[in-house]
Amino acid sequence: MEAAHPPVPPVPGDATPVSEATLSVGSPERMQELGLRLAKILRPGDLVMLTGELGAGKTTLTRGLGEGLGVRGAVTSPTFVIARVHPSLVGGPALVHVDAYRLGGGLDEMEDLDLDVSLPESVVVVEWGDGKVEELTDDRLHVLIHRVTGDTDDDRRTVVLRGVGERWTGEDLGAL
Repeated sequence: MEAAHPPVPPVPGDATPVSEATLSVGSPERMQELGLRLAKILRPGDLVMLTGELGAGKTTLTRGLGEGLGVRGAVTSPTFVIARVHPSLVGGPALVHVDAYRLGGGLDEMEDLDLDVSLPESVVVVEWGDGKVEELTDDRLHVLIHRVTGDTDDDRRTVVLRGVGERWTGEDLGAL
């Protein structure tokens, strides 16, 4: 019998989504493939917020985004450097990958990273950005990843894609 994933709750303070889809992802390889597919609809100026517990697959998804965007360098967790910039090798947008886990403050601490300068020409992905980066733009894609916790070998994830703002109006996230 399959264990059901509990519903993923709304993020406090997040705006009402204009586009939303819930997907089931069965393995780390499938999470990376989701990133590849998602990269096809991303464009310069997009802010992607990733939310999920440790080990949920945030960096794995970002690795797929980097592959799909055709960027330079291995996409790994930027936990200790806070942010990494991966320039495009194919003339597309750079990928700015941020891990805000160790940043306690809101936008004030994030301002030191100059994300507002990078955002217009890059795809900015922020792990653990809840309550910290929403003020950068009215438009964002919030990716919530829920995994089964406890003593289990279950690799399944429930991924909720929530497009917020005019940019995501009419975007069929369920087609991913």
